[in-house]
Amino acid sequence: MSIRTVGVIGAGTIGRGVAQSMAESGLDVILIDVSERQLADAMAQIGQDLLLHGIFRSRPLRDDARTVLGRITDTTDLASLRAVDFVVENVTENWDIKRDVHERIDKICRDDVVFAVNTSAVPITRVGSVTGRPDRVLGLHFMNPVPLMDTVEVVQGHFTSAETLDTALKLLDDLGKEGIVVQDAPGFVTNRVLMLTINEAVFCVQDQVATAEQVDLMFKGCFGHKMGPLETGDLIGLDTILNSITVLYESFKDSKYRPAPLLQKMVDAGLLGRKTGRGFYTY
Repeated sequence: MSIRTVGVIGAGTIGRGVAQSMAESGLDVILIDVSERQLADAMAQIGQDLLLHGIFRSRPLRDDARTVLGRITDTTDLASLRAVDFVVENVTENWDIKRDVHERIDKICRDDVVFAVNTSAVPITRVGSVTGRPDRVLGLHFMNPVPLMDTVEVVQGHFTSAETLDTALKLLDDLGKEGIVVQDAPGFVTNRVLMLTINEAVFCVQDQVATAEQVDLMFKGCFGHKMGPLETGDLIGLDTILNSITVLYESFKDSKYRPAPLLQKMVDAGLLGRKTGRGFYTY
């Protein structure tokens, strides 16, 4: 299957990174969000990131920023997905919202279009079950910042076909990224481990075992991690962390995934990390 145009649903941090990566590779992108302001902010941020990320890349961009931006069309109209060959959905980690989106786009997109769910914890098989194409639904868990991260967690749902996996892996290869295929389970591998780690680090701060700085220094100094768990939480967004750990708690019914009260309190206070200027650190 030849992919020329990709639909990216959700213009948040990850969605705009996916759109940027697709456009950098020469693909046309239709970037969709319910908010025109979010779309305008996303396009402005992509322009800035194209310049900023160029400093950190080992190889230069093949096209200039204006050309890359010219490949992205932003819109609030889901009907524009009639023109796409592949969809990457990046809406919030809320099952009701994801279900509604996939039920709607299933009626809009051609039957051969693959739906890639960019999720931290929502089961891919569940998403596929609300569409008429469960064999063409899989997970693509991109990491932040998407244009700079070379590996993607690829999640095979119960009905995901080998052809769908091949299509997604070929697309990732064209983006210069490696896909690692794992099986469908809540949180998959990365977030099943990472969210538990971040949540437990929050408990350490809540219980006054250590400060956020001390927790992160331990992980960087003792284990060689580039970022500590609380710095990582701030980067991802503490609201996303809370949503993900809540999904894991509800899925496994295991108390080890209970959200830390301090995490809930910070989200309630709007202290979400880098995107709001304050989380465990001030930016």
